[in-house]
Amino acid sequence: MASPSELVGATVSHYRVLRKLGAGGMGVVYEAEDIRLGRRVALKVLPESLGHDHRALQRFAREARAASTLNHPGICTIHEVEEHNGKPVIVMELLSGESLHDRVRKGPLPSDEILNLAIQVADALEAAHMKGIVHRDIKPANLFIVGAGRTKILDFGLARAISPAAAESEADEGSLTAEGVIAGTSSYMSPEQVRGEELDGRSDLFSLGVTLYELATRQRPFQQKNRVLILDAILHAHPAPPRSLNPALPTQLEQIINRCLEKDRDLRYQHASDLRNDLQWLKRDLESESQRPHLADLPVAPSRPRSAGAVPASSSMRHVRFWKWEFIVSAAILAAVVVTAITLLRPYHATALSEKDTLVLADFDNKTGDTVFDDTLKQALAVDLGQSPFLNILSDRKMTATLRLMGRSPDQPVMGEVARELCQRVGSKVMLTGSISALGNNYVVALNAMNCSTGETLIRQQVEARGKEDVLKMLGNSASVVRRRLGESLSSIQKFAAPIEEATTSSLEALKAYSMGRRAGYAKGDVAAIPYYERALELDPNFALAYRALAVSYVNLGQRTRALEKLKKAFDLRERVSEREKYSIAARYYSDFTGELEKANQVYDLYAQSYPRDFIPSLNLGDNYMRMGQWQKALQSTQETLRLEPNSTNSNSNLAFVQLALNRPQDAQATVEQALARNLDALFLRLAFYQTAFVRGDERTMQQQVAWATGRPGEEDWLLSAQSDTEAYFGHLRKAGELSREAVESARHADAPETAALWQVNAALREAEFGNARSAQQSAEASLSFREGTVVPRVAALALARAGSIAQAQKIAEKLVKDFPQDTILQGYWLPSIQAAIEVHANHPARALQILQATVPYELCQSQPFQLGLLYPVYLRGEAYLLARQGNDAANEFQKIIDERGIVLNSSLGALARVGLARAYALQRNVTAARAAYQDFFTRWQDADADIPILQQAKTEYAKLE
Repeated sequence: MASPSELVGATVSHYRVLRKLGAGGMGVVYEAEDIRLGRRVALKVLPESLGHDHRALQRFAREARAASTLNHPGICTIHEVEEHNGKPVIVMELLSGESLHDRVRKGPLPSDEILNLAIQVADALEAAHMKGIVHRDIKPANLFIVGAGRTKILDFGLARAISPAAAESEADEGSLTAEGVIAGTSSYMSPEQVRGEELDGRSDLFSLGVTLYELATRQRPFQQKNRVLILDAILHAHPAPPRSLNPALPTQLEQIINRCLEKDRDLRYQHASDLRNDLQWLKRDLESESQRPHLADLPVAPSRPRSAGAVPASSSMRHVRFWKWEFIVSAAILAAVVVTAITLLRPYHATALSEKDTLVLADFDNKTGDTVFDDTLKQALAVDLGQSPFLNILSDRKMTATLRLMGRSPDQPVMGEVARELCQRVGSKVMLTGSISALGNNYVVALNAMNCSTGETLIRQQVEARGKEDVLKMLGNSASVVRRRLGESLSSIQKFAAPIEEATTSSLEALKAYSMGRRAGYAKGDVAAIPYYERALELDPNFALAYRALAVSYVNLGQRTRALEKLKKAFDLRERVSEREKYSIAARYYSDFTGELEKANQVYDLYAQSYPRDFIPSLNLGDNYMRMGQWQKALQSTQETLRLEPNSTNSNSNLAFVQLALNRPQDAQATVEQALARNLDALFLRLAFYQTAFVRGDERTMQQQVAWATGRPGEEDWLLSAQSDTEAYFGHLRKAGELSREAVESARHADAPETAALWQVNAALREAEFGNARSAQQSAEASLSFREGTVVPRVAALALARAGSIAQAQKIAEKLVKDFPQDTILQGYWLPSIQAAIEVHANHPARALQILQATVPYELCQSQPFQLGLLYPVYLRGEAYLLARQGNDAANEFQKIIDERGIVLNSSLGALARVGLARAYALQRNVTAARAAYQDFFTRWQDADADIPILQQAKTEYAKLE
């Protein structure tokens, strides 16, 4: 590898190196420009001194693998790992700010600043430790302030031992990475690190304690003249109390630091979450104390004049009596203050939740006899409490799954002992119940928070609503009180406080329909939910949440035109929802309406930062990465989703598709089987199961999935179309056509015209590739007659281009360019493929190859609207190379399709790539390889329809091989 000075100005993969940022014992970091995306990144490479150290290379790769699995706002993001001159290069987020090492040079940090950064670092460490990753080198130089009080951890993955040749320099504490014989930086090592023992997350907490000590005092707790003395001090010495060096430090913060520095790891904090919770409690207490009036500020009552005619007592007696009375009054006041303080504080400390605690929201007990309140108030309360980044409400999905495990129906009301048993099963701390009863023309709304283990009532809140129209408002007021008493800060409540009637709807009837739709969706799927959402919008045409829910259901069912209509409505009404829903609607709008996936991902990142326990951002990020063909990122996001919400059927199906794309079919099979064993069942899980079975050659399981879907409106057609692709893959074109027609009719019957059009145009594309141009043209034109949409035209244009209907294809493409100028996949995948197909048909291979350069970042994408990757840019590039008589290049492209079987799945291109490969070998005059490729194709098509043009061509070509 080039030396650091030589690397500046060089190009590493698609990154142009601009300047050197810093260096340490195990890394040199540069600023670089991503040539493709036009963004700035940081590149970390090995220094020349370690370029030939095998163990150093192993450690470097381990750091990349470890860090790339982490997805947390407090951890520096690893984008990818590239290679330069045979050496790994980590591409990571470029940070702007300063390290804590530089910050502490300016003086000790204020306590509130220490608390803020310590909470963030502890939270990030918790995320790492949950994945079994120990940092091993927490220190100020590896903690970076990126602005607005945000802190990120750098350099994950430090090895446990390294060659003594890479000795550590204690003077170089500001380096990005430094290490020695024992992994870590001496001054910040834990005792067990010094002793060379097996490490766990508690070692990081000791190092964090050392860091906090230094931030608070501007001195290291184990500061000595040399490394040997430092290590001995870590094992045996006790540092000076932090407050002796900084008297302004709160006593409680000193106690937290001291506990981190316990030499016996069993006496230390056992988990980063425990440390984070103590820090949060202290932060909250200090904030409350700063707002509490002092005794000196309390008003003094005026003295009462003595009654006329009173018998005077002796001065000494008067003094004694006055003293006694003063004592009694003071004692009484003190007692009252103490009692009041206990009364006020008990709910906060007895019921306060940590970030790991979940809150079970039970169904409301409707005592009014008015069915409009059934489900409605629980849904309204869920939306209101869901605004809070602090509260972690048990999801409907997990509640439904747990009810099934309890042997109960998902439709059963979750109340009383059922609710408490569910609360205990899921390990929740608090259960919130509610009731509503009539009081003349008014209503009494009550909320009760209960300890799930003991049944003790922790919070009781009761309000009276003046009429039905006042119920939602009073419920919102009560919810705010409950949020505060559960431990949420006042500032958080004020920030995330959209009134219920604004965040949902002022119509109880519309809210009831919406809540019934959500319940139906979780229990029976999107098809069952849609009528309820439509009813909610009839009752309140400005109900933004209902538009969003309807859009998501239509997207899930492939009815994208209908989805986009509803999504645009939700986006226009986004000021009428909570902060959380604003993120959700905006991100959906960018990903599904305008197609701007990068912009959508940015919104999801902000969403995740504000609501780190919400699984929706990582779920949809994973989906977007699949659409972009970034499968490793899709894997990370999907795994994060399942950590947050294991019972999400979409996440489990996405994980299976990602595992297939990464050529891990056995893992994909296990993912689906485990999900089904947990009573998770949905269309895309069945589709994933079908495709894993196809890759494994398990025809019986494939047929079982088709049978499962039979008779299910809105789901049957998906499996019928998948089976039609399988028949086509093996050359059974007539059977494939029959199944496609059945899929089209099934979708029509389910009132899904765009999905019907999709199955029609899918068949057209197959016919074009098999050489049946007239049939392809007719099917493509028929698909466009169903309904004008956003996804069918792009596939139709490609089918027409492949069938030779160039004028029609060009006309559709021009309209797509005009209508969707910002759509990432349309602009980066479909349009270049359409234009390249036109150039290939015109025998202009050079132009086709030039056009296809734009597809490189997306060529392995899941070719939306399909659930598989067609790899059309790769296939067309192979054909262009054949036209240019560049056999070797053509062979590489067709082989790529064959190798990526987990992405291509049962697409016909997976079989036809064998013919392309055979033709490429024939161009190279490699007859043996060409014969083998043709035979591979003939084996797959051994009982294919004999009249398929491409089969006849292949047989003719095979016969001519010499």
